[in-house]
Amino acid sequence: MLNNLLKLWHAISGWWDTFTTWLHALIGDTAWLMLVSACETLYMTLSATLIAAIFGTLLGLILYATRRGRFLANPYVYYPLGIIVNIGRSIPYIILALWIVPFTRFIVGVSIGNTAAIVPLTLSAVPFIARMVENMLNEVPGGLIEAAQAMGASPVQIMRKVLLPEALPGIINALTITLIALIGYSAIAGALGAGGLGKVAYAYGYQRYRPDIMLYTVCIIVVLVQNIQWLGDALARRFDHR
Repeated sequence: MLNNLLKLWHAISGWWDTFTTWLHALIGDTAWLMLVSACETLYMTLSATLIAAIFGTLLGLILYATRRGRFLANPYVYYPLGIIVNIGRSIPYIILALWIVPFTRFIVGVSIGNTAAIVPLTLSAVPFIARMVENMLNEVPGGLIEAAQAMGASPVQIMRKVLLPEALPGIINALTITLIALIGYSAIAGALGAGGLGKVAYAYGYQRYRPDIMLYTVCIIVVLVQNIQWLGDALARRFDHR
């Protein structure tokens, strides 16, 4: 079975190489460069947003539950964690990316490239998402939580069946904002050794004096942002049962 899977993988790889070669020849060097860089940007930002959404949501739930007056109130958890989140939000991305180079190399084995850029992008997004999730959870009516407690729901059940479903539209909006912000951060990452639209704009548009490349880059980013915002708004409306 393993041999069959390897054969299938080689067949798919060969087909993909043939397809990309054909597409490159069809659309030309400039369009191919922009297409590849846009895909690299989406790879970095979507990966970072997905990972940050998991950890940021968990931190947001902990911040909410351990706040004074909540069902798991614990100042020894809430205040230190809140300080850490605030510190993370206050560090500019370019400083963070340079500061954690050894950590990035430890995690992914390299300090430059598209995959390496995911590490600082994720770390910059986690505290932002955590605070946004906490704010969304604070807007959930207290009566719903009291009703769940009266029926004997555990803290985990309250989080999973009451808090997250009620706050989901707001969380989706927060993730949409985060993803759009990370697209801007990824442009900085491109200038620091990653790929994506930022690298193309800097290496070709700026250093090689190609205003057309710069214009194409801006247009692609605008299209990405508009579509991401539209999709985020549509998903938020879909899960808003109010």
